[in-house]
Amino acid sequence: MHLAYPAVLSALLFSTGLYGVLARRNAILVLMSVELMLNAVNLNLVAFDVWLSKTAQDTLHSGQALTLFTIAIAAAEIGIGLAIVLAVHRNRGTADIDKLRDTAETDDDPETDDSGAARPEPAEKAEATA
Repeated sequence: MHLAYPAVLSALLFSTGLYGVLARRNAILVLMSVELMLNAVNLNLVAFDVWLSKTAQDTLHSGQALTLFTIAIAAAEIGIGLAIVLAVHRNRGTADIDKLRDTAETDDDPETDDSGAARPEPAEKAEATA
């Protein structure tokens, strides 16, 4: 088999995963897209390992060993990521990334900013920016 077939498939998988990371708003779908990107890298590692082992005298298969480590790290990453998403979903009620960014916690005193000065009223702020 030619090296081009798995390389093109890997590029398509990685591109699909990259689109999912950039376009999706749900945190679970973003994690799934990251996993798709990692699997594309694993496919590349194995394909190049097989291709290089045909030309080299010693068959070390370091690409396949590195793929096993990548799979283990990806499993740990998805476990921790899902735990964080579930904890955020229980506290905030949503897994939408944009809504989580909009509902970020603020300081306790809404009348003052970090320097201790009084914050302007919304009408004053609108006039200052207009």
